[in-house]
Amino acid sequence: MTVLKVENLSIQFRGLKAVDDIDFSVEENTVFSIIGPNGSGKTTIFNLISGIYRPNSGKIFFLGENLVGYRPDKIAKKGIARTFQNIELFDKASVMDNIMLGRHIHMKTGVWRGMTATFLGERSPAAKEEIKNREFVEDIIDFLDLQAVRDVPVGGLPYGKRKLVELARALALEPKVLLLDEPTAGMNTEEKEDMSLWIKEIQEIYKITILLIEHDMNLIMDISDRIMAVNHGKKIIEGLPHQVQKHPDVIKAYLGEDA
Repeated sequence: MTVLKVENLSIQFRGLKAVDDIDFSVEENTVFSIIGPNGSGKTTIFNLISGIYRPNSGKIFFLGENLVGYRPDKIAKKGIARTFQNIELFDKASVMDNIMLGRHIHMKTGVWRGMTATFLGERSPAAKEEIKNREFVEDIIDFLDLQAVRDVPVGGLPYGKRKLVELARALALEPKVLLLDEPTAGMNTEEKEDMSLWIKEIQEIYKITILLIEHDMNLIMDISDRIMAVNHGKKIIEGLPHQVQKHPDVIKAYLGEDA
């Protein structure tokens, strides 16, 4: 089943087309990767899907519904979550509290009210709801092996752990589709290997469809079901990993005109 379908998507900034008539579709429970040189339009595509930008033209269908014009919060409620190239966390809040913020769309009483009610020992609907959501978050903390830092302020964590916390917060939204923007950026080799395994496990265990932007080509080729290569805002090719890897325009985009 097609979960996400993009048709004739375009956006320009000051006359420059950052995304130029892009088409692609993503099947349920697959890893779909977008590759390309810096400035090729990859993150802009994510910003269009998640509602941060509104396209000049084109459509974005999620489970058959056109998302163009929806605010980011409504798109998140529909079931699309994302991480960012630059980490977006609350440094003074603990790991647990940062991840709990990902539950806000599932809580009728609000995250902060529920957390306060639980802290004060109230047996109110708000407290009960917060306890239930904390249990969900505890499972994510166990899954991503964050138990040792669950109560630690995020600002004091190493970069790799902070990337994991951002991933955990996105999972807390219970998305159907997860957009991962450079999830291994700034990580060492061991951390990258761990992230690769977690991405595949997220797909297999949580049954989440994943869209991935990543510069590590070894990781891309290892975990992707399909890949789309872009350059200067245009699609070069979409296909299986070995097809994309061997395409002459992909090689040229990465290695230069003389490759």
